[in-house]
Amino acid sequence: MQDGDLLDLDITDVAHGGVFVARHEGRVVFVEGAIPGERVRVELTDTTKSAFWRADVVEVLDASPHRRPHVWAAADVSVPPADRPGGADFGHIERVHQRELKTRVLLEALERFGGMTSPAATMSEASPVLGAGGEIVDAETADATRWRTRVSLHVDDAGRIGPFAARSHRVIETPDLPLATSEIEEVVRSLDGFAPGRIDLVQPSDGSVRVIVRPAPVAAPPARGGAQGRGRGGRPLRPRSVRAPEDPTARESVIERVGGREFAVDAGGFWQVHRLAASTLTGAVRTALDAAGGVDPAAHHLDLYGGVGLFAAALAEAGGPATRVTSVEADARATEHAGENLAEWVGARAETDRTDRFLARLLAQGSAAERARLAQGVVLLDPPRAGAGRAVVEQIAALSPASVVYVACDPVALARDLGTFRAHGYEPLRIDAFDLFPHSHHIEAVTVLARAD
Repeated sequence: MQDGDLLDLDITDVAHGGVFVARHEGRVVFVEGAIPGERVRVELTDTTKSAFWRADVVEVLDASPHRRPHVWAAADVSVPPADRPGGADFGHIERVHQRELKTRVLLEALERFGGMTSPAATMSEASPVLGAGGEIVDAETADATRWRTRVSLHVDDAGRIGPFAARSHRVIETPDLPLATSEIEEVVRSLDGFAPGRIDLVQPSDGSVRVIVRPAPVAAPPARGGAQGRGRGGRPLRPRSVRAPEDPTARESVIERVGGREFAVDAGGFWQVHRLAASTLTGAVRTALDAAGGVDPAAHHLDLYGGVGLFAAALAEAGGPATRVTSVEADARATEHAGENLAEWVGARAETDRTDRFLARLLAQGSAAERARLAQGVVLLDPPRAGAGRAVVEQIAALSPASVVYVACDPVALARDLGTFRAHGYEPLRIDAFDLFPHSHHIEAVTVLARAD
């Protein structure tokens, strides 16, 4: 069979990444737009791999009772697959069942990649997995739409503006963006006349929408004396691209509010996209710190991949005004903001560095007294989607902190890193997962670990 062929398949399970599992003559087929228990007609979209194929639903033959009209009409099954925008891959599923499926993906990842044969069995009854009821906790159950305060759209060579189609770089023009705030959607409708590239729309706590234009790189002019010049041995040089000037709006400092605290952040810098995510995760971190026995004000604590200091502030608040906490972030502008945001704590500082390099230097150069303070402290990490990775986890374990708080945005990456932590003597006390991205497959999870001894 080849791309474009149609198949009728029975959907048996959900998989990581917002896809669903079927089989055809023994081969796994990952299907988008389905629900476990359904029989669907699909169009094959990728048959190049021997281990599995990919496909999109084009017709539902036997629907799940959990199916509903897609929350985003442009992405509905009635629309040809190539014309469906990405970003709402669970939008056709009833909300409670969305969370059930996400919980299943997380638990299976913990078993398969984290080595937890029964994740619930590794936790005490007083420190339950996935919240008190064993389910993913929704940040705001009534807010299934209009939660995105940050949206990235793309501009193609024809000037079309919109999101990409799922798993492609094809721009889809769509009249509505139901997951975005209504203010962002209104601004998007007025956009026109932009060069190819990307447009970011950001709505911070003040409610005003910023439009950040990020033109695509352009080819550099050819070298003098020839179309592209010559390198060593007379070999043609590869054409270079020139980065377009940065939109100054991206460097504008905006204020985000979490509870009664304000955080400065670049308009184009990283901040959680759900309007309630920062406060929800801050609360989860505080719960995790309580589960770990609190924050020792005499110890030294680390906030790795620290951004603008959101979680470092939670650490410092829990420990008191003299708490020693170091926030480590590779982005220099974010570190500048972290220094401002943490200024009220005399023991807080922000360093610009890669996490692995910072930890390597600390392990090599830290004094005995410094290592002792770290061993009584908390290491909090909020790595990117790929996770911290084995090397960083092993560096953290070598510091032997009293506890570790891990904020994760990918269940498989989390499970792999937890497997490494467990191999080095740390066990999870509590895992709380949050459905901060309704109608998508994404989740956030906050895990607290302690030394097994």
